[in-house]
Amino acid sequence: MCAGLWALGLWSYRDGIGRLAAQGRTDLNLYMAHLQGLLAKYEPLPELLATNPRLIDFMRAPGGQESIQALNRYLETINRISDATDTYLMDAEGLTIAASNWQAERPFVGRNFSFRPYFRDAMGGQLGRYFALGTTSKQRGYYFAYPVHEKGEILGAVVVKIDISEAERRWAKTDRIFLVTDPDGVVFVSTQPEQRFRTLFPLDEAARQRIAHSNRYLDATLSPMGLEILKRLPEGQLVRLESEQGWRKHRRYLLQSRAMPNAGWQVHELSDTREVIRDTLKLTTLAAALAATAALIAALLLQHQRARRVHTILTERARASLERINLELEERVTTRTAELTRTNRRLLAEVDERLRAEQALREAQQALIQSAKLATLGQMSAGINHELNQPLAAIRTYADNGRLLLAKGRTQEVELNLEQILALTERMAKIGSQLKLFARKTSGDLIALPLAPVVEGAARIAAPILDRCGGTLESRVPSELSVKANDVLLQQVLVNLLGNACQAIDGQTERRIRIEAHRTQDWVITTVEDTGPGIPESDLNLIFEPFFTTKDAGEGLGLGLAISARIAAEMGGSLATVPLESGACFELRLPAADIHPSQAT
Repeated sequence: MCAGLWALGLWSYRDGIGRLAAQGRTDLNLYMAHLQGLLAKYEPLPELLATNPRLIDFMRAPGGQESIQALNRYLETINRISDATDTYLMDAEGLTIAASNWQAERPFVGRNFSFRPYFRDAMGGQLGRYFALGTTSKQRGYYFAYPVHEKGEILGAVVVKIDISEAERRWAKTDRIFLVTDPDGVVFVSTQPEQRFRTLFPLDEAARQRIAHSNRYLDATLSPMGLEILKRLPEGQLVRLESEQGWRKHRRYLLQSRAMPNAGWQVHELSDTREVIRDTLKLTTLAAALAATAALIAALLLQHQRARRVHTILTERARASLERINLELEERVTTRTAELTRTNRRLLAEVDERLRAEQALREAQQALIQSAKLATLGQMSAGINHELNQPLAAIRTYADNGRLLLAKGRTQEVELNLEQILALTERMAKIGSQLKLFARKTSGDLIALPLAPVVEGAARIAAPILDRCGGTLESRVPSELSVKANDVLLQQVLVNLLGNACQAIDGQTERRIRIEAHRTQDWVITTVEDTGPGIPESDLNLIFEPFFTTKDAGEGLGLGLAISARIAAEMGGSLATVPLESGACFELRLPAADIHPSQAT
């Protein structure tokens, strides 16, 4: 079986390589057609420009500065229309006398490029082709050069430089690498940027000197790519390539090459063989699984036959034993029934006891919640006393002033004083009613209620503490938001959060508390954020534990957040912290409710 799996895997691998090679030939032909089309687009341009009488006349009689500027603008126009990189004119000595980039930071005008092979080819009377790094622009480009001649005399050369990096961007693929090399094997176009200006194989000294003499690649090191030929196949060459990306340092590729005689290039395609290897492994694994399954089925059938024979023997033995066992079972059932009856009675008693314990626990939880509210009211008593004393003092002052004004007959001013007294008494009544609502016990029933009035009531109760610490409260709660909750319990949670926030900002440079609320699908999220010192990371997992507190002794029992979290859970929501760079933020999440406008009023 192992030999069969090996033969299947070898066949699958060769078939995969064949299909990979067929796709590679197609892609390689398309890529070469794209390159040839790009070159063919610009190849006639320098010859066409060289026949322009304007350039010939200029070469004969250059004229002054105005004539040179006019020719520069003309070449600039030609360059823009043809979408070439640069277009320039050189005299017979290789000196650039006009260029399309005459206004650039480093123009070609005045530079001598006689060392370039394309110039020597043009001065020899033929079309020059050459790829190199620009000595001035430091940009890659392909050069076309054509002689400017009149009556058999070569006066200079017109050069057009084009950018072929588009072929890299358009043909970049994850599983294939396209390379273009010059006659020396130097990669000057690659869909992998790290492979540019490297060589397929190490260069000999003569090639390096020839490249350095032409200044073709400037200061590029031209280091080898680390390509190793593993096997020569009819479809191409199986190679291993060093890679600095990925978890594998070496990858295997199928190398296929084609020549571009007109340009003197070699176009290569490296097709990643990982997919072929994966397909081979999948097929081999599937075949192994099928073979193992077949062997398992055969073993099961054999085992089944043996089991049937054993079953026949055991059936006869079992029939005799069943009668004896049946009698024993009847006796055991009778005994067991009596035991189960006793156990059932004991369990019923335990269930009743557990129900009573749960009822006591719920009553204790309600008492604890009420105690926490009363403790909160006790902490705010001083501030509430101050909040009520101020209106009382103002009422007395307005009353004394009103009596004097009435004695003087200034009834209009007396009426103004009475209006102020009415406003102050209404303010005191609101504070008293809100405290009465907060202090009363609740049934725990959940109803649909608007969120904004509950927040407003909690803010009134916490106002004395906020005034004492010198803080400000910003409330951004839309009036249309409604939640499914208990108004008293919800207010208790909000008062606890506001009270904690007031204690957190006390003594800080910036003392600000912000309440915001918004709806997200079926939830209404309310956040209480302060500018205090924040919650230490080590305490984030402990702040909702009962009796855990970071306050000084006597300032709290550590039950506020624990009770608030439990209330939020009982109302079908949650209470959690939100990480902030500075300060603390608590997020109260409650089920959303829809209230008709008539109900909201």
